[in-house]
Amino acid sequence: MAPLQRLLDRPYLLLTLTSLFWAGNAVIGRAVVGEIPPVMLAQIRWTMAFVILAPFAWASVREDLPVIRRHIGMIALLSLTGITAFNTLQYWSLQYTTAINVSVMQSSAPLLIGLWSWALWRDPLSRAQTAGIVISLVGVLAIVSGGDPARLASLALNVGDVVMLTAIAVYAFYSALLRQRPGIAPISFLAVTIGLGAVMLAPFAAIELAAGSRIERLSAGGYAALAYVSIFPSILAYLFFNRGVQIIGANRAGPFFHLIPLFGSVLAIIFLGERPGWHHLIGAVLIIGGVVVAGRGRRTGGRNRVAANRRSA
Repeated sequence: MAPLQRLLDRPYLLLTLTSLFWAGNAVIGRAVVGEIPPVMLAQIRWTMAFVILAPFAWASVREDLPVIRRHIGMIALLSLTGITAFNTLQYWSLQYTTAINVSVMQSSAPLLIGLWSWALWRDPLSRAQTAGIVISLVGVLAIVSGGDPARLASLALNVGDVVMLTAIAVYAFYSALLRQRPGIAPISFLAVTIGLGAVMLAPFAAIELAAGSRIERLSAGGYAALAYVSIFPSILAYLFFNRGVQIIGANRAGPFFHLIPLFGSVLAIIFLGERPGWHHLIGAVLIIGGVVVAGRGRRTGGRNRVAANRRSA
């Protein structure tokens, strides 16, 4: 367990891996739009993730059960926002909006996290954090515009864009609210929130089925996509993200969202054959620079109140 403990004590690596896994989730979610309806994709994803995680988490959940029962309301709220709502809205939006629009909108996450942190806890953004957000946002815009600022002016919001913005606002709320997670082991917290999230999704999946949506025929790629989304952006990414926020706070973790479009561009180059340009290099330098600058900012009270609990380490 020593290597795992060392990994869990490196918040910047954890948050970087989280962005990589979530970038892959967006690419795959877009790729299987025609095969799996969005609510059903979210339902299968979280159900499979819970089944995979449950054997490893069972003993820890039993030990933490008294605390879980006392704080079930807060855990349910975190599950609703971070598991049920965000991911379903994201998959739904991918049916209607473009990758470039999603990339631009994801760059709003650090700002929204900062706003929620201020609204809930009156946490100010430091100058370094603000500068980091701005620098990395410019890098994101350089990538998604293809180096042509005029291209940004042609972006137009559609229903998918509105849904994605709503999803990001919901997840920003979850990120800021993580400070109130109870003092239980990370694997207990993850298993319970994933399980509750899957249960809360069931009525919406039933409505989707009743409306006529079906998985007609799943390709080999579709099965591989389900395996990926059930493990990497679900179990590992949420474990890493929750731990990263616990250590350095939501405001300092926020700029790592800017790595998602960076990684998304790299994945598109590797797997979709897109040709890299100078704007990718400039964007990458700015995004990474922004994350580094934001990481130098002082902590603004955003650490989880259970950070000192060694069971949650």
